[in-house]
Amino acid sequence: MTDPQRVEALTRPERAAALETVAAEVRSCTRCRLHATRTKAVPGEGDPETEVVFVGEGPGFNEDRAGRPFVGRAGELLERHLASIGWRRDDVFITNVVKCRPPDNRDPEPDEIAACYPYLRRQLEILDPALLVTLGRHSMGRFLQDARISRDHGTLRAVDPATGARDALVFPMFHPAAALRSPDVARQSEADIRAVPAALLEARGRRASRADAAPATRDLVPVMAAHAAATPAPDSSAEHAPEEPHGRAPERASEAVAVGAVSAASDLGASPPTATGDPARTSGHASTSDPASPSDPADQMTLF
Repeated sequence: MTDPQRVEALTRPERAAALETVAAEVRSCTRCRLHATRTKAVPGEGDPETEVVFVGEGPGFNEDRAGRPFVGRAGELLERHLASIGWRRDDVFITNVVKCRPPDNRDPEPDEIAACYPYLRRQLEILDPALLVTLGRHSMGRFLQDARISRDHGTLRAVDPATGARDALVFPMFHPAAALRSPDVARQSEADIRAVPAALLEARGRRASRADAAPATRDLVPVMAAHAAATPAPDSSAEHAPEEPHGRAPERASEAVAVGAVSAASDLGASPPTATGDPARTSGHASTSDPASPSDPADQMTLF
């Protein structure tokens, strides 16, 4: 296990180098049967300073060819979800429970997940995220073994430090591919992603309270550039895409505020974000019924 104190002391280049060491091992891994049928392993990618890690289930056809996570149609939907809250894929870190494609996009087997899990654990130890967003039931099951995706999506629970995430909350979501197949899941996923920024605030507040107000060695309240352009709604009628999403990570110095962020900050005893008209420091999130609505106070807020 990585020493948590050492993780806190890592510089950005050191953190990136540590992640690349894991990635190099993944690319040459032969721990399970999946290595025999892969084209390329898919370690994951993103900002090494992010506070938010998205964890999918496994690479699909396109990811297997590219060696990158979430580069197919499900990944395009994930990017639209991120854009709806003012985030980009390079503001977060995106990876999978298994790093090689299961043949014919079948579900990963328990022994395959177990063989690959040390890589995910080490990535989490290096990144030390405040928030884990799981995508799909197999990903959720690695962190919440008693959970059901239909019941527990869009909720927050603490993560066992043994997973590698020493002090984080987990926020389960449906896999984007499921949203492509089902209009109902698509609607629920849109609602869930809008709650992610508030979930990040809560995760930060939990960390701050557990640290007993000790000085942080790195910024826990980053400000991220807003991306307020309206994005198209998911095409619920589209056929299921076998590939898995692709992505990167919100910086530990990046953030956006969505609906509910003010109340979440108040619940944590923190001062609410201050309004600003600078679009580079606003969340870019707006009501789904009116993407351009200026009256939503959450759209005008910035974190310090």
